[in-house]
Amino acid sequence: SFLAAQGGRGTEVESLGALVLHAARLFGWQGQVLLHYGSMEFLGPYVGAVSAGAQALTAAAFGWLLWWRLRTRHGRLAPCVVVDAAFTAVLLFTVTSRVISPQYLVWLVGLGAVCGCCTGSRMWPPVALVLAAALVTVLEFPVYFGHVVASDPLGLTLMFLRNGLLVAACLGAGRVLWRGTAARPAGPPSP
Repeated sequence: SFLAAQGGRGTEVESLGALVLHAARLFGWQGQVLLHYGSMEFLGPYVGAVSAGAQALTAAAFGWLLWWRLRTRHGRLAPCVVVDAAFTAVLLFTVTSRVISPQYLVWLVGLGAVCGCCTGSRMWPPVALVLAAALVTVLEFPVYFGHVVASDPLGLTLMFLRNGLLVAACLGAGRVLWRGTAARPAGPPSP
C-alpha cells in the first residue's frame, strides 16, 4: 500500500530534518545521499531517528491544528479564516515532512495568493516569508542542487536560509491564526 511504501522513505536532503544530517556530515557522519524513492535522500545511521522525529513533528502539527479548531470561537468561520487555516495547515505539514520538494512551495505560494485575495486575511507576513523561501528554493534547486547534495557551505547556507524562512513562516502563521480566532478564557468580571 501507499502508506507502507512511505514507511521505507529516508530523509530527503531538502527537508528540515535533513539539516541535522547535513551538519553531522561536517563532523564525520558516515551516511550518504542516494537516489531513493525518486528523490535524493540521506541513508545511513540515525536517518531513521531523524525521520521519526519529522513524523512526530507532523503529528504535533496535526494536534495543534485540532486544538486550535476545538478552541476556536463557536459559530461559523469566516471565509478568510478558512483560507488562513488551509495555508497554515499545508505550511505546517510541508515543513514537518521528511520530504520538501520544490513543488510544495508552489502549493504554498498558491494558497498565499488566495490569502492575499481575502480582505480579512492577516497572513501577509507569513506569506511574504514563503515567497522569500520560494526565491531561495529556485537557487537551491536546480541551480545549486549539487552543493546541497554535497553539504558544502553554499548548500548548507541555502538550506538553513530556506528552511529558516519556512520555520519562521510556520510560527508566524500559527500565531496569526491562533490570535485571530481562538476563544479567550473568561477573565475576571469588570468592576
